[in-house]
Amino acid sequence: MLRNLFIVFILLGIGVSQAQEGTTSPYSFYGIGTLKFKGTAENRAMGGISTYTDSIHLSLQNPAGVADLKLVNFTVGASHKRVGLSTETQNESASTTSLDYIAVGVPMGKFGASFGLIPYTAVGYQLENTDAASTTQYTGSGGLNKAFLNLAYKINDNFSVGIDGNYNFGNIENNATARQTDIQYSTREENRSDLLGFSVNLGVAYKKQLKNGLTLSTMLSYTPETKFDSENSRTIATLLEIDSGAEVVIDSRDIAVSDTDFTFPSQWTLGAGLGENKKWFLGAEYTDQKTSNFTNRTFNITNVEFKDASKYRVGGYYIPNYNSIGNYWQRVVYRGGFRFEETGINVNGQDINEFGISFGVGLPVGRLFSNVNLGFEIGSRGTKDFGLVKENFFNTFLSFSLNDRWFEKRYYE
Repeated sequence: MLRNLFIVFILLGIGVSQAQEGTTSPYSFYGIGTLKFKGTAENRAMGGISTYTDSIHLSLQNPAGVADLKLVNFTVGASHKRVGLSTETQNESASTTSLDYIAVGVPMGKFGASFGLIPYTAVGYQLENTDAASTTQYTGSGGLNKAFLNLAYKINDNFSVGIDGNYNFGNIENNATARQTDIQYSTREENRSDLLGFSVNLGVAYKKQLKNGLTLSTMLSYTPETKFDSENSRTIATLLEIDSGAEVVIDSRDIAVSDTDFTFPSQWTLGAGLGENKKWFLGAEYTDQKTSNFTNRTFNITNVEFKDASKYRVGGYYIPNYNSIGNYWQRVVYRGGFRFEETGINVNGQDINEFGISFGVGLPVGRLFSNVNLGFEIGSRGTKDFGLVKENFFNTFLSFSLNDRWFEKRYYE
């Protein structure tokens, strides 16, 4: 299995690095794109909470959660997003499919380790501004990816700590093409930033057995502020549209722009929940991100302000009968939750907020508690007032969480 797993990991890793976008949001123009959800499909179906961890699912949000693993876990997740975009006068729709993560977790006694690849931010938009004299089209693509290595340690039956180190890399392209009425030529400005930086994430988890078979779970994670490097380039081109409708570059010039360092803000998450082992769980989390410290890459935007971001999440799961033999659906994990996020972006004096309701199921497959997880989310972002765009989205996400035993001691050959 190890060899096959390694091959799959490399192939899917290439897919992660090449298919970065995963969004069709005009708000991905700002900063370094919209933040992708970091957790698994199982977490996402519970409103995005990361407080609950167990021995058969990999934790990608709280580094300390990896210490709970009892089996080697390979997990991969993907999603499809359908978005309706609306302003006061127009309505459009778009969709995108993306690979969300690929990771492996390995238990090592009191230690636990994991490594993998995650798309971290996404840029993807197509906008058009038209007046009587001209038309300008804006497009963007790319994003930031994260390769991570996580190490956790279980201090005792109740308390775990963890740290993950992240190598962040990717590129973002922002293009603008302007056409004047009754003028044969058009102008295109291309901006590209190649991003690179290292970051760490710290986490602690505490579980306490209470009376009546209940378990109290708490967690805290913290990501310090990080400086990223941005190698920037800009090209100005003159274009000619030919009879077929295609555009031919008549002249192209590179414009000197400085490379920059930009600040990726710190954040912390606090969560708590209560449940009965292998039966049910309900938890809530709060995340604070110092987005007000964010600095842009190469250009300033006058109508945008970055504020501190906050996230509120509530969710959980229910299993009718974990040990049921005759009824498969009694062993299925039913998940649900909701979230509200203040994204920290203020455009035209309006805060851009996001809301989502999610639900899903975990379907047992094969042996060693492997499972397939299917989830859905309905929500919205932004507003169509004040010249802005409102997004109504429907997400479908799927993951495979496969378990195996490695390093078993054999008593018979």
